[in-house]
Amino acid sequence: MFDYKVKIGLVPMRRDTNNRPKGTFLTWYSAEERGERFVKYIEENFTTDKVSFVDSKGLGTKDLIHDAASADAMVERMKREGVDAVFIVNCNFGNEEAAADIAKAMGKPVLLWAPLDDEYYVDGMRPTDSQCGLFGVSRQMQRFHIPFSHLPCCRVESDEFRDGFLSFVRVACMVKNFTGLRIGQIGLRPAPFYSVIWNEGELMEKFGLKIIPINFALIEQRMKATLDEKPAEMKEIADGIRKNYKMDDLTPKYVDTMAAYAVTLKRLYTEFDLDAISAECWTATPVMFDGFAPCTVYSILNDMGYLVSCESDMHCLLTMILLKSATLGEGKPLFGEFTVRHPEDKNAELLWHCGPFPLSQKAESGVGSTARLVNQRSWFRAKDGVYTVARLDQESGRYKILPLVGKTTEGPATHGTYLWVKFDDLQKIEDRIIDGPYIHHFTEIEGDYSREIREFCKYFPNLETDGI
Repeated sequence: MFDYKVKIGLVPMRRDTNNRPKGTFLTWYSAEERGERFVKYIEENFTTDKVSFVDSKGLGTKDLIHDAASADAMVERMKREGVDAVFIVNCNFGNEEAAADIAKAMGKPVLLWAPLDDEYYVDGMRPTDSQCGLFGVSRQMQRFHIPFSHLPCCRVESDEFRDGFLSFVRVACMVKNFTGLRIGQIGLRPAPFYSVIWNEGELMEKFGLKIIPINFALIEQRMKATLDEKPAEMKEIADGIRKNYKMDDLTPKYVDTMAAYAVTLKRLYTEFDLDAISAECWTATPVMFDGFAPCTVYSILNDMGYLVSCESDMHCLLTMILLKSATLGEGKPLFGEFTVRHPEDKNAELLWHCGPFPLSQKAESGVGSTARLVNQRSWFRAKDGVYTVARLDQESGRYKILPLVGKTTEGPATHGTYLWVKFDDLQKIEDRIIDGPYIHHFTEIEGDYSREIREFCKYFPNLETDGI
């Protein structure tokens, strides 16, 4: 399963110069004062239950990394502590050799920052030149072919710093959870859906994914065991379904089956050490289990933190993983496809699917705000707000991700789970999807994470960001 906690190595640096007197150019004194202040501020203001730090206290000179020896010591500490990303701070000019050595040795996302140089002496001298050093550090990263992110020169107390730093934390979480994925593949794709074909070998070669095949004979066996045992967890899920949904006459007889299937899939996560599941659905389970449809089960599992994609769409599942990680695990991704244009607004689109949206994302009031189960499938409208709408896909070995941002708007009520989203120029989006390599299946999540998607792609050179 995924880990949405991010540990960051804080690496304050200075240039490896002679120790000049206070009040002169590129002094140790100014770098040391700044390094202590910045590290203290960052640790005090950004440590949460999701974000922690490993700092350089006791290393280098006055906790500043400035040469090969102190860089080696910092790398050893960060590896021992298992950091997920590295934050290099130029406290005066920085040290381009040490910075590149650290980044190369760690192989993790790297954030560069030059604090605003805001101290000047009356005689014309200045003690830092942090931005100037940033250009040297970044060039060294390029020579080593090391991907990196950077913050604009700003004060550590500024909103610009806060927003940029937290964005990097989200990127680090995306990289962490996309690395070494183990995906369960249940069944085959629906026969007519050539559009969801994916290449297992390429995903393994380009991204290090491992696909774990799970056939329906095994699913049938595990499902029977769950129904025979009738665990307490199954009763809890069934009770929740009866409590939270208004059901039609066809659904009640399937509630125990729905609960059992949810428990069965949860057990598969543990049994096969899975991170997520891509599954065949409406073409398989009705045959295997007497008309049973799994749509709402996927929504229940999503609310529990278990991601399952419909219709064997592996690429949409990977997009779901990225967007959930961008929220540090707090958001719930939706599997909503481009379906029909709004009858009156040329820039609004129905993002719909037959029932897999998690119940926690239901609109609180208005049209479609009552959660219904119609022949086992969830019917409700999703919450209003700003959404990232994205899809990862490929053609001829070239992998791309298209990040879009839209805002919900009013539209006709419809069946299944859905939301109407207004974009700046829907025709450009339609043209881009049709030109490829995309299909109609997309992932939506509350908030604008287009920036994080673009930064994420820096760390996976086999994946490029698309744009409109």
